[in-house]
Amino acid sequence: MSLSKDANDFLERCVWPRVLTQMERETTYHALYQRELQTGTLICHRQEIADSWIGVMTGFLRVQDTTADGKPFMLTGVAPSGWIGEGSLLKIEPRRYEIVATRPTKTLHLPRATFSWLLDRSIPFNHFMLNHLNERLAQFIGMAKYDRLFGPTARVARGIASLFHPVLYPNSEPALRVSQEELAWMVGVSRQRVNSAVHTLQEEQLIRIGYGSITVLDLQAIAQYV
Repeated sequence: MSLSKDANDFLERCVWPRVLTQMERETTYHALYQRELQTGTLICHRQEIADSWIGVMTGFLRVQDTTADGKPFMLTGVAPSGWIGEGSLLKIEPRRYEIVATRPTKTLHLPRATFSWLLDRSIPFNHFMLNHLNERLAQFIGMAKYDRLFGPTARVARGIASLFHPVLYPNSEPALRVSQEELAWMVGVSRQRVNSAVHTLQEEQLIRIGYGSITVLDLQAIAQYV
């Protein structure tokens, strides 16, 4: 299946294809497939075995689980240029979370078989994946730390900064299409507190609020916000 121009442009901005040989890249691109998701579509179900590595071309994905009383809570968000699901591909066991599109979203999928083939033959791809997993672990540790030590405004600031992570979300544009509701899910505070926090950050000239978007004016400052 041939990829669309949007998919090829997206792959040009990704880091991991650059570490592959020409033959590996051609084989991989031939295996990739695309999906278009509507708001609320579950792209991955809990308890299923993962069958692909998922890249976000446009839109936003929410990685979530459910409390004992059935209330969903967000583990992380995946912004455009990000990939998700590598951990689930490395271990063959039922998925412990689900992934849902929070807005119309286009995704690109690398099947498990091709992902495993790259791991078996490409040392540079293995090095990329080790670094990717290490950064993912550091991000989750940071989120746990922010949740325990920081107030709502700092948590929102750090949450915004996490969506501009240079390894997990390379080539992010300064303007990020993310709603305040999505931020509330991601950092675990109320929609009202997010609204207050982003206006505080805007008054401090660290971000600029748009309709359904946030433009970061000082990434270093919000990444270190306390």
